Amino acid sequence: MDTVPEVVAVPKPHKLKQTYLFSVGRRKSSISRVRYFPNEPFEIIINGKKHDQYFPYFIYQQIVTQPLTLSNNDRIGLYHIRTGGGGLRGQAESARLAISRVLLKQDSSLKPLLKAHGLLVRDSRVKERKKYGLKSARRAPQWQKR
Repeated sequence: MDTVPEVVAVPKPHKLKQTYLFSVGRRKSSISRVRYFPNEPFEIIINGKKHDQYFPYFIYQQIVTQPLTLSNNDRIGLYHIRTGGGGLRGQAESARLAISRVLLKQDSSLKPLLKAHGLLVRDSRVKERKKYGLKSARRAPQWQKR
């Protein structure tokens, strides 16, 4: 007699639902999405790397951490950032906006401080498109008399 093996349903491992605050920041063509986990040790992770490894230049590290140092919130929580598009400067400034928005969701009393330093405003300047008949967005071909 052939016996058919009995199929047993094995429950999938359950991931714990962690509560987090979410925010999006944009600058030029860069987009950053921040998840803030409040009950974790302090760390800023950008695309799977620590922020000082992802941004090797000190000025970009300073841009990202600016809202945290202003609000004295630089020793609390895990900031998990996914960013893409554009260059390093645009990504750093989009991450700064996203972190500022997360801090605002966490504590609304920080709004005057963040607003005074211009951290809650999305910088809408983007590269102007090239027009036909021109060499770049506004640069015309060199004019010749003869």
